[in-house]
Amino acid sequence: MKSFFSSKGIIGIVLVTAVVLVAIFAPLIIPAEFATKMNMRARLDPPSMDYLFGTDQLGRDLFYRVMLGARTSVMIAVSAVAMSVVIGLPLGIISGYYGGVTDNLLMRLVDTLLSFPVLLLALTISAVLGPNLQNTIIAIGIAFTPFLARIIRGEALRIAQMPYVEAARAAGTTDLMMILRHILPNIMPPVIVQATISLAFAILAEAGLSFLGLGTQPPRASWGLMIQASRDYLDVAPWTALVPGAAVALTVLGLNMFGDVLRDALDPRSRSGG
Repeated sequence: MKSFFSSKGIIGIVLVTAVVLVAIFAPLIIPAEFATKMNMRARLDPPSMDYLFGTDQLGRDLFYRVMLGARTSVMIAVSAVAMSVVIGLPLGIISGYYGGVTDNLLMRLVDTLLSFPVLLLALTISAVLGPNLQNTIIAIGIAFTPFLARIIRGEALRIAQMPYVEAARAAGTTDLMMILRHILPNIMPPVIVQATISLAFAILAEAGLSFLGLGTQPPRASWGLMIQASRDYLDVAPWTALVPGAAVALTVLGLNMFGDVLRDALDPRSRSGG
């Protein structure tokens, strides 16, 4: 638990908590029309008391759009990672526990998906399914499944060879009860850590897909869409890209830091000083 009170742990927790609170409460406090309300007279206004983060090319308040964009990014990232866990967990457990032909077949499928870069795989799936919110979640979820399945398979394989598992098997414990009682509880710590770190990459993937026009679609606020829309105005209004870019960077930084301290806290070797 000491790792949570280190400087890295505190910074990570503060950043993650801030983003989560904004994602949950901003839409309840800020009306949706505030993020889409245009004021051409205030077009590309710099940050000021009237517009804390300035305005974009359509005179929309960047402060409101960044706040509401947090909900989009967090919702897509959490949903996509949850989907990858739901798919990767049984794949990894079955592959690692049973081994043999089952392991070979499932891992060859996983290896095929791993041969593609994550963003390219998500981009291809999103292009095939069509650009919208639900398809973005599906594309990112499928792209991250192989990594989780590989980690879960390795842990399941290791735990299946433990003496207490062998003893339970010799006592006649069924495979289902073996998985539920011994395999699943012991693989959850690395799964939680990997899922937390995957959230950071999922947010980057969502921003990348939206930037390329294959993710979140207007008029919904999205950090990736905001960066994409700012490309033609970087020389006269750099804040239009810096503000959403900073939001992405700080969120990813916070999740990576939090994932690191979570790994240290859940790793038995860290706790024992080994």
